[in-house]
Amino acid sequence: MMNLRDLTGYLAELSANNNRAWFVMNKPRYDILREEFLGLVTDVIGQISKFDPLVFSCNPKKAIFRINRDVRFSKDKSPYKTIFSAAIVPSDLKKPSQGGGPMYYFQIDSHGELFFAVGEYMPPPDRLKQIRQHIVEDGASLVKILKNKKLLHALSSLQQDSKLQRPPKGFGADHPQIELIKLKNYVVSNQVMVSQLKVDTVAKTLIDKFKTAYPLVCWLRAA
Repeated sequence: MMNLRDLTGYLAELSANNNRAWFVMNKPRYDILREEFLGLVTDVIGQISKFDPLVFSCNPKKAIFRINRDVRFSKDKSPYKTIFSAAIVPSDLKKPSQGGGPMYYFQIDSHGELFFAVGEYMPPPDRLKQIRQHIVEDGASLVKILKNKKLLHALSSLQQDSKLQRPPKGFGADHPQIELIKLKNYVVSNQVMVSQLKVDTVAKTLIDKFKTAYPLVCWLRAA
């Protein structure tokens, strides 16, 4: 079972001591916490597969993101992330960052916040074009999904980050769902402080939210 207090405490200390020497000295703590997080991810995958069978064969170890940061193109050279995170997708798809379709994502950070999201974040151009074309063909269904009160209460409306000011090339400004077509992300999300949850309810909280967003996952897969 995931020890949330130990995890957030560790991440807070890592945030204040983000260097290799500290990480190596505290590696035994990291190994224990990562194994507990792996158990949580495994449980979540198993529960999701009950309503979304395509993720049944998702490898929990591959779903978890590495704690090492890619600092090659970043001004921030801190070597480690201060979150534990995972993205769950069908095993036959590419990584989410490569445009592998919709994902179920969650993370726990150094402030004790559990963040969860469903959808596709910054898909590459070819995938983005597919989604936009699907809106042209079946935008009414997406609108219906997004207006669902349970979805809006459990997660949110679609993120508006990086939304275009004008219609993308090849798409008419008079389309009824042009505001959806302008989006670059197709993600719904929310967050809760882990201090508000019991240890044994983290997985249930995630499953309840993810299940509510399953119609969005199906719509995106159809694209």
